[in-house]
Amino acid sequence: MLKISNNPTLKGRALLCPGIIYSTATGVDITLDLLMPHLKDDDTESRFPLVVFIQGSAWEFPDTNYQLPQLSRISQEGYVVATVTHRNIKDGHPAPAFLKDVKTAIRFLRTNADKYHIDPERVYAFGTSSGGNTSLLLGLTGDMEEFRTEEYPDVSDHVDAVIDCFGPTELSDYLNAPDPSFRAYAVETFSIFCGGKLDLELLAKMSPIRYVQEGKAYVPFLIAHGNNDPVVDFSHSVKMVKRLEECGADVSFVCVEGAEHEGTFWSRQIWDIFLEFLNKQR
Repeated sequence: MLKISNNPTLKGRALLCPGIIYSTATGVDITLDLLMPHLKDDDTESRFPLVVFIQGSAWEFPDTNYQLPQLSRISQEGYVVATVTHRNIKDGHPAPAFLKDVKTAIRFLRTNADKYHIDPERVYAFGTSSGGNTSLLLGLTGDMEEFRTEEYPDVSDHVDAVIDCFGPTELSDYLNAPDPSFRAYAVETFSIFCGGKLDLELLAKMSPIRYVQEGKAYVPFLIAHGNNDPVVDFSHSVKMVKRLEECGADVSFVCVEGAEHEGTFWSRQIWDIFLEFLNKQR
């Protein structure tokens, strides 16, 4: 017979709270799914860092289930993890609706920090592809009035660190793609993104690299990208890292050799790297 100790603190377990509505002001119920460390019923004091995860979706509707098994591991290590949805550009909600929504989610979660056992002073953005673009914007546009909705107006949407996986950093680059078919796809997508007609000023506003300027303070960044990515060229991350470094930011860069977009990018090792980065911020 093998005898092992019981687990009186429930440490290492996570609970899923799906379908939490965080915004109704736009006439659409916008939701997030929340993973929380499993606590004893009488634990009212514990507080954990918050990771806000945005799944890549080409700025359409994120599939919050896609990374749930992996995100649960982060929650088991002592984080509250919110995997958020946002309005869909193809449903008539052009940029910057997606960014405004995720910022609203952050303010909602800070407002309800006690309910969800969140430490509001430790909030981290994490996203992939279009969600990586969003996470970078979150790290660079904290509390900008231009991207603030009327909900939870007195609460900060600032984040304290950023993980970006293969996120586009300069959107106008797609309009000059060498492949004619890909360029045509980009023109169609970004026309919808802009509300029906290409708007170069709006594309610039949604390009994270445009916000990196000397003389500003920056949160820590971890940027990871596969160098065989056919959707978001590896050069997007190379240029972003270089610009952040030029401006004095604390930035780490991970190249996943031979990885394409999603798929082979993912491994146990890359999740270990992300968890190590998050633990450094605690």
